[in-house]
Amino acid sequence: MKNVNPTPIESKALTKNFGNYCAVDSLSLTINAGELFGFLGPNGAGKTTTLQMLCGQIQPTSGTARVMGIDTASDPIAVKSAVGIVPEIEYPPSFLTVEEYLHFVASVRGLPESDSADMWIEFFGLEDRRDTLCMSLSKGQKKKVTLSAALLHKPGLLFMDEPFLDLDPLIQVKLRRWLLDYVKGGGTVFLCTHILELAEKLCTRVGIIDRGRLAAFGSISELKNGADESLEQVFRRLVLGQDGHDVEP
Repeated sequence: MKNVNPTPIESKALTKNFGNYCAVDSLSLTINAGELFGFLGPNGAGKTTTLQMLCGQIQPTSGTARVMGIDTASDPIAVKSAVGIVPEIEYPPSFLTVEEYLHFVASVRGLPESDSADMWIEFFGLEDRRDTLCMSLSKGQKKKVTLSAALLHKPGLLFMDEPFLDLDPLIQVKLRRWLLDYVKGGGTVFLCTHILELAEKLCTRVGIIDRGRLAAFGSISELKNGADESLEQVFRRLVLGQDGHDVEP
């Protein structure tokens, strides 16, 4: 794993407008090394837009962000080179086999072809799909390939947008355990997820975004503020203004 900046993610008043619509409004965050940070919010709250700005995929309208010490607006390519990114919905090229795609990613990142590719093919149980065209894979298998590509270069910081989507339960458990070991070893994870039970189990701290603005930020115990409630109930209280104790499953 590569060494990380003491504060892998710092944003100040980060804002993104699409025309007259403000998707992210003055977002300020500081995420420390060794954190598994959960970024939560309802659909359309600004989670993916935030992640895309932090990864250098889109430019902010105003405000600043530094990732691994790099200004995301002035040097987005350096940011992308330094981190691992797992988009919510993005599949590997259909015309390449699993092995060809991972070797391609390895070559782009200046890695030996077989070292990491073989390890992740085995980790995700893709041995019998090694020579299969990606177009012929199931959604879950494509997600495994996308995860493998993000992890190949052993980044110190991972941006993950719904990484458990489409994965079978056994691989979900395996990935959760790997992520916990990863942060224990000093890695940092920025996790966007709708699975609140998962976030409650995994995350060091969480941020809840609603309509582009940060509604809450801190450890789960801090967000509960001494109350006997789940993260789902905290979420309902902060975002919906509801008492989650009275909501049927």
